[in-house]
Amino acid sequence: MLTASDRTYSRRDTATLLVCVAISLVILLLPPALGQGIAASLRETVLTPAIWLQARAQEGRTSRARFAAVVSQRDSTAAAAQAVPLLTAENRRLRELLDLGRRVRLRHAAAEVLHQPSATDDRMLLLDVGSEDGVRGFEPVIAPEGLVGVILNVTTRTATVMTWAHPEFRVSAFTADGRVFGLVAPSTGTVASEAALEFRAASYRDTLAPGTLVLSSGLGGVYPKGIPVGRVEGVAREQEGWERVYRLLPAANPSAVSHVMVVLDRGDSLSDAFPADSILAAARADSLARVAAADSALRAGIADSVRAHLRDSLARAAASPAPAVAPATQRPAAPAAAPRRPDSAAARRDSSAPPPDTTP
Repeated sequence: MLTASDRTYSRRDTATLLVCVAISLVILLLPPALGQGIAASLRETVLTPAIWLQARAQEGRTSRARFAAVVSQRDSTAAAAQAVPLLTAENRRLRELLDLGRRVRLRHAAAEVLHQPSATDDRMLLLDVGSEDGVRGFEPVIAPEGLVGVILNVTTRTATVMTWAHPEFRVSAFTADGRVFGLVAPSTGTVASEAALEFRAASYRDTLAPGTLVLSSGLGGVYPKGIPVGRVEGVAREQEGWERVYRLLPAANPSAVSHVMVVLDRGDSLSDAFPADSILAAARADSLARVAAADSALRAGIADSVRAHLRDSLARAAASPAPAVAPATQRPAAPAAAPRRPDSAAARRDSSAPPPDTTP
């Protein structure tokens, strides 16, 4: 049951509703020009807060939509940015391979590594070139860094590569200075992920410094001469009086290559295709610099010693008294005549004469 106050509020609401309805009907029935003027007056006075709230709501919806678009664009940009290093590395790799292709004078075929069984298994590689591209078995596979391996099996469109990490891999090699020859093979007793190379059959009297570059020698007819194989890290083992086995740091990493090059021709040298040994060049430059420095130091020392000798001579000359000069009118006294020695014959006669008598 409604109380008196409730009935009063209910009557006021009903009256307000009726007044609003009446005003609406009157505005609808008015001429358009007069109705628009009244509506404009209401918007500028009574309805100003409501219009302000409506504008803020519209801005909020627009801001949320814009924010969602910006977030989507940011996510797309972040996803694209994550691929930029990979694209940059691949682009750099392809540029290096193109540069190598311009330097290689032999007929060759560029290839892409399709897949590997696992991330750490780098003993075998699968290429996207085959017999249709002129690839045959036992053809060397190189990268911009150096030797990767050799073609083992060939199909119509694919080829299998035996990398240097395979236990059966062998290559005849020699040092960059041509002083030591030997055989390069994978080190024994290591897993695939820790594979390394060994420079075997080197003479015991020949000593190789760490960092010495080892190249393929071209012997055997499989690998052309001049392909970098690795650099000497140290002595792995030795047999006294017979040989030393050196541990090599491989020039190319088969597990990291994505594009390689298959050399289709044999019997020629690839020394010009790979840059010169930077370590030997640096050593030669360092030795020349040392010789020049020694020469300049020697010249500077000689000049300093000459200057010091001149200074000492001048100082002694300044410190010593000046010699007395005789007057021009006086003549030096003649030296006394030396007593003449008696004639030898007279001396002999005197000696032969008897001595005088001295008795009283």
